Amino acid sequence: MQMSNRDLMDSEQAYDAFTPKLMWQEVAPHTWPASILPVLAAVCLACSGPNYVACGVGVCYSGTVPVSLSMTLVLLAISVLMQSCVNVLNDYFDYVKGVDTVENSSDDVTDAVLVYNNLNPKSVLAFAVGLLVTAFLLGIYVIYHAGFIPLVIALIGAAIVFLYSGGKTPISYLPIGELVSGFVMGALICLASYYSLTKSFDWMVLLYALPLIIGIGLIMMTNNTCDIDKDIEAGRKTLPVLLGHDRALKMYHALIVIWIAAICLLSVLRAALYNGFEVPGDLAASLILVPFMLLTAYPQLRALWRNPMVPASRDGAMPQILSVNITLNVYYALMLALPCAVNFVL
Repeated sequence: MQMSNRDLMDSEQAYDAFTPKLMWQEVAPHTWPASILPVLAAVCLACSGPNYVACGVGVCYSGTVPVSLSMTLVLLAISVLMQSCVNVLNDYFDYVKGVDTVENSSDDVTDAVLVYNNLNPKSVLAFAVGLLVTAFLLGIYVIYHAGFIPLVIALIGAAIVFLYSGGKTPISYLPIGELVSGFVMGALICLASYYSLTKSFDWMVLLYALPLIIGIGLIMMTNNTCDIDKDIEAGRKTLPVLLGHDRALKMYHALIVIWIAAICLLSVLRAALYNGFEVPGDLAASLILVPFMLLTAYPQLRALWRNPMVPASRDGAMPQILSVNITLNVYYALMLALPCAVNFVL
């Protein structure tokens, strides 16, 4: 009788070394833009607040509160560590539960490290815990400078991180996986980072985070749409599984259009609020980068739009959606900061 992944884990056997190279593959650095972009957006929002004063070496001022380079770097490190922890936990739980096997995994050996390498799953789990602990240790610096509110947001995010991959019925197995991943990574990281940088709450940050939520959610939806057959076999009830491939693809395309529209509309809103609704100037200042954004993203968007989102095209789809996220959301962050930059120059 064939042994399950869990049986193999519990049996006595010699494992290969969990080398730095394999650790690097486990953390999946190609997914890090999903954690870096929300921090970048928060920095741009903080540095372009209505009380923005000036920029010095390593410090921008929003009113009397310095937006420091050191805090920004710590926030980036924490976000990347949390993203890496999620990636490792996903790989661990999918392997232990027998969801990932040689038969149904991608040909890319870096996409399913536990499947293609004889590693001790307990070592991989310990590595994930180590990443999480390191993130919380860095969080002490944030707490010291910004108080306990970022910690509360981080604890909520950490709980969702575990529930996303672990537990009897992980969130990633449910049709809310895209929404939850987008909200935690896109909205909560942005909100916590903004508060840490400015020591003030602005619930509008959650609205400005909408393009980030959509973009990060689409990363998850890309994976789930390509893996419909695999997820059905594993008993997952993801959104694409419930919709079916054709309807999932239509929804995917609609979300891309909404994503671009949200970037344009929220950039105008940001400029209008900053300049007191001087509409002609707001439109010019906020939308000047849109043509450049669309020209830059067009080849990536065309390739992504034409991707059939099937298992055979998964290895191409994931880099495509990550590239589109980087292009659109980096431009979006710049567009959020642009009205302030224009006023500062003028």
